[in-house]
Amino acid sequence: MGFFQIFTNYLNSVVGRNQEFEELIAAKDISRVKSLFSTREMMAMEAIKEYNTSTHEIMKRPDKILLNQKGERKGKVKRWKLPIGYPQYINEISLVFIYGRPVKWQNLSEGTDNAFKAYLDLIKSTHFNSKIRQCKRYAGAETESALLFRVFRNKENKPDCQLRVLARSKGDEMYSMWDLYENLVAFAWGYYTKENSTHSSYHFDIFTPKKIYRCTRKFTGWDVIEEENIIGKIPVILFRQEKEWNGVEPLIEREEYIGSRTADTNDYFSDPMFLLNSDIIKNMPEKGDANKTLVVKGLDDVSKAARFLTWDNAPESKQKEIEWLQKHILTKTFTPEIDFDNMKGLSNVSGKALKQMMILADIKAQKHKDSHDELLDRTASLFTSIIGNVLNIALKSECDKLVVDHEYQEPFGEDIAESLQNIVEASDGGFMSTETAVELNPLVKDHTLELKRLKQEKEERQAQQNSIFNDNEGAGAQSFNE
Repeated sequence: MGFFQIFTNYLNSVVGRNQEFEELIAAKDISRVKSLFSTREMMAMEAIKEYNTSTHEIMKRPDKILLNQKGERKGKVKRWKLPIGYPQYINEISLVFIYGRPVKWQNLSEGTDNAFKAYLDLIKSTHFNSKIRQCKRYAGAETESALLFRVFRNKENKPDCQLRVLARSKGDEMYSMWDLYENLVAFAWGYYTKENSTHSSYHFDIFTPKKIYRCTRKFTGWDVIEEENIIGKIPVILFRQEKEWNGVEPLIEREEYIGSRTADTNDYFSDPMFLLNSDIIKNMPEKGDANKTLVVKGLDDVSKAARFLTWDNAPESKQKEIEWLQKHILTKTFTPEIDFDNMKGLSNVSGKALKQMMILADIKAQKHKDSHDELLDRTASLFTSIIGNVLNIALKSECDKLVVDHEYQEPFGEDIAESLQNIVEASDGGFMSTETAVELNPLVKDHTLELKRLKQEKEERQAQQNSIFNDNEGAGAQSFNE
């Protein structure tokens, strides 16, 4: 089969699916429409189960049933269930190393200052920096999350924009439809709203570049309301990844089991037992006994006829296994061990040295950036469309020309002194323009305003120099005439 035939088959399948999609919506058969989408429902639920310590496998460990000599139940002894929050720790470290500090946005186009200012204002008013951190946290914990853009009219009847984070643990259902080249063709959001104290309604909103379908399930079928998508793009940024602790689940489960068993053993042996001499053992102490006494025979030495029995041999092999597990859990998830003992001597360490010490997390962050670069580019495109098509139509022409780039910031900050020195050397050496130097200056917040100030100061200095030279020329001519 040649390339042309493959391409033709692909086009036919796309056209056929789109036709089926539109026909099913027109027929209000939303249940079948859902089958055209893919979902990570099962994967997300399994990840959430592992993320929450209350649902770890160790929590199913049963208590020990105590029986008397007749085999009758006389009570039970608590067995410890000690889950460890490795997934939360690993996920938070991963988040900090990519979005610990806000993303920096840069304007790469000319004549678009007003549109770029509107862009930065929208980033701030929608709380984008906090929302994207939430999305990354949910995606790392549940394998999927989404950032939904909503345009509406506010209380002042002006167009406005709002962001909502979607996640399975929040009750949101996410469905996506992709083409052969992994382009998002459509996105659907399933959710419940409470109509009254006894009844909830299920909604299934479908977003395409041209249309938005608001679907509500009723007793008699589905109600479908069709809306024009005035943004012109699917108003969703979809975050998908593997769970951050992927691959070390058995190691975590093993450490939790060892820790729980060790806690039980400590309860049994940590308190000393009083040892008495007798011909036969008359009793056996229970694990929960506060004052344990063991009566045995064979203690001929009078000095040892009554003494305390203690546990002198620590389980060294168990401790070594725990250390081995902890090491591989962290290294195999590219997570540095950050605790007080490791960090207390780092107060005077430079940003570059600190980055080298945290190389594992940096490697993981670079891997995440492969996909997040595309997500941030799409975010810029979506925000620009919202400004030009909805919020401020007067800026439409500027928004069409606006080119926005993004830059990640180091989680622990940069070495400002070293950065400034490099900028000055590059600028003085003629390798960098003043405008670029200002944009790279970590001390400057508003690059456009700073360039205007520099230009104004330069003009004022030039005017002062011209005034001085003109005065000197006038004084010299007067002296010559005299």
